[in-house]
Amino acid sequence: MTDAAKAATALKLGTRRSKLAMAQSGHVATWVRELTGREVELVEITTYGDVSKEQLAQIGGTGVFVTALRDALLRGEVDFAVHSLKDLPTAQPDELALAAVPVREDPRDVLVARDGLTFAELPEGARIGTGSPRRMAQLNAYARSHGMKIETVPIRGNIDTRVGYVRNGELDAVVLAAAGLRRIGRVEEVSEFLDTDVCLPAPGQGALAIECAAVNADLAAQLAELDDPHTRFAVTAERALLAALEAGCSAPVGALADFLVDGQIVNQMRLRGVVGSTDGTELVQLSTTGPVPTSHHAAEALGRELASEMLAKGAAGLMGERAL
Repeated sequence: MTDAAKAATALKLGTRRSKLAMAQSGHVATWVRELTGREVELVEITTYGDVSKEQLAQIGGTGVFVTALRDALLRGEVDFAVHSLKDLPTAQPDELALAAVPVREDPRDVLVARDGLTFAELPEGARIGTGSPRRMAQLNAYARSHGMKIETVPIRGNIDTRVGYVRNGELDAVVLAAAGLRRIGRVEEVSEFLDTDVCLPAPGQGALAIECAAVNADLAAQLAELDDPHTRFAVTAERALLAALEAGCSAPVGALADFLVDGQIVNQMRLRGVVGSTDGTELVQLSTTGPVPTSHHAAEALGRELASEMLAKGAAGLMGERAL
């Protein structure tokens, strides 16, 4: 195909159908149009995670939102796909290239509560909705350590559904990812941004993954222009920790890598990890700091090192889901 013919052919971008996924993919489509000069067409794909009503931990969690997109890539029905990186299984298939991890959005969790209440202002026995064992573990642990009584309630659904539980009075609050609300322009509904000392996010939270078939080397090289090295190294360390704990994306594991700045120079990367029982009675929380990684291998090594320390402190016994 000539360059002119290529430019005239639209690239097909595979995306989940949810409002958030469409918004995320829309942002990436704009970047790719500017980068390649080619039109980008969104192809909506329904995943198992979108249609199942079960809790993520019950349906396996790992991969339920990405398998259908990856199948479409491998069949050549789409040219590339956009995922929420936290949904990706930690093992990358050889036939697919993780071509780019763009600059990360805010990785924190947020509280959307009735009457705009903060977490500390919630009433005794407040009912807080979340579908995440990770959030349940940390919120329950924080509440217990501060003499608060809360009830964490398992919920599923898109952002509208979850916020609706608060608006209609079924729940006092729900906990969501800041990145999602920012990307769909609803950040004004946030009652409180939860400090990462209160609730560490899921590994990779706030980051996007742009994937294409490994054989499509030209497209992979173009998409790689969207890669942000700092984000890539941070999420690589977080996901290496998750993999070394042999946990899936619905296990009660939080991790966040951030960069420590001396003046104008980023000179170290800190990685924090947490594993807890969902009732919050047991928590293993550790951190490590090292030089800013200069390779994928170095970032992975930092994650594996922290995971081994957490396992030595009893993390394995706190995870509900183990890799088979």
